Amino acid sequence: MTQEKRIIEYIAQHGAITPFEAFEMGITRLAACVHTMRRNGIPVVTETVESVNRYGDKVRFARYKIAGGVPGCFTP
Repeated sequence: MTQEKRIIEYIAQHGAITPFEAFEMGITRLAACVHTMRRNGIPVVTETVESVNRYGDKVRFARYKIAGGVPGCFTP
């Protein structure tokens, strides 16, 4: 299974994916995969999320979704 297919499957099950979640799946370059997916016509939407890390510092990271959800799948 390609990394792009794994990302689509994950988004279908969970609604979105972050770089940390992708890293746990062995995908270390999520943004590169998203770029490829967009180039192949998949409407990936980027949402910037603000949070606080374990040291109390404010951080920002991307959360990726597929516009309109994954075809044929219910996304929460």
